[in-house]
Amino acid sequence: MLRWSVHLEGGPRRVNHAAVAVGHKVYSFGGYCSGEDYETLRQIDVHVFNTVSLRWMKLPPVRTGGHERACEVPYMRYGHTAVLLDDIIYLWGGRNDTEGACNVLYAFDVNTHRWFTPKISGAVPGARDGHSACVLGKAMYIFGGYEQLADCFSNDIHKLDTTTMVWSLINARGTPARWRDFHSATIIGTKMFVFGGRADRFGPFHSNNEIYCNKIKVFDTETNCWLSTPSTQPSPDGRRSHSAFSYNGELYIFGGYNARMDLHFNDLWKFNPEAFAWNKVEPKGKGPCPRRRQCCCMVGDRIILFGGTSPCPEQGMGDEFNLMDHSDLYILDFSPNLKTLCKIAVIQYSLEQSGLPHDIRWELAAMTTNSNISRPIFSSHG
Repeated sequence: MLRWSVHLEGGPRRVNHAAVAVGHKVYSFGGYCSGEDYETLRQIDVHVFNTVSLRWMKLPPVRTGGHERACEVPYMRYGHTAVLLDDIIYLWGGRNDTEGACNVLYAFDVNTHRWFTPKISGAVPGARDGHSACVLGKAMYIFGGYEQLADCFSNDIHKLDTTTMVWSLINARGTPARWRDFHSATIIGTKMFVFGGRADRFGPFHSNNEIYCNKIKVFDTETNCWLSTPSTQPSPDGRRSHSAFSYNGELYIFGGYNARMDLHFNDLWKFNPEAFAWNKVEPKGKGPCPRRRQCCCMVGDRIILFGGTSPCPEQGMGDEFNLMDHSDLYILDFSPNLKTLCKIAVIQYSLEQSGLPHDIRWELAAMTTNSNISRPIFSSHG
């Protein structure tokens, strides 16, 4: 029984950020916030969410001694990816308004909170943003995105072997997924499941004839082959900048945006690879409003969802596109236990807490106390 169990405000106000779950914590890297400066080069910021205390904290900036060390810390960016391999988070791609897109591989040690740039070789992918990154074994797979130098969408698959630190371009067989960006790619077993994203009707170049495919494309990493897949009904609408994750061997997608429909989503869909079928999922509780560019991380049986952007409900409070960036966080619990359900009931019905044990009251306070690290929204009209 899926249930939205926690809703808190006051976290980092971010869109197009990248996040990774490490044990009971979620590390969030960079991202965009309307009104902030993305032209001055500065260190990427790192926010950490503790899923036990339900509190955010911001890591202090890394002290860099001289120019060489400064180059080992990524600059503030958005549209990048982050994946976890052992105790290292690999951050790749993304862009800012001065340097443009990036193809330097950065590594963040979760034990020491230190950045470094591993020595790499091979066919390094071109700088881009809006790509996907996923991990299988000791390899990171990069797919798609918008390539800066070629000025077009990509449908290449690049692989980084983290044991040798060698990049390679995979010579994929079969009919490839269309050129796209801001899609999702999720590993289940040895296959990569690609969904959604923004593509162009006429091919890899952006001609403002956007299309939003809602077919699942499957890449087999063992045979390096794109598989032919049947069409599915019902299916979620095509979208970009959604979230995707796997749980118990099934693929889930949440939210996103379709520009042709001018529609933001807050629906949750589940895809079963064995049956090759979609089902819409309706969790209990109050979930997030329609949005895109949020982050989702799986911690145990819970999804931590935070940030993103939505159409602004009040005139004059959004950015130039009338969008409002979020500083909220939601937890989707796949199997809430009786204790969690009781805590939700105590909060929902404002029940008396004085007779409850101290640790339960502490947990109730954590579930209802907002963080206070987000920047306030300033009207774009002054």
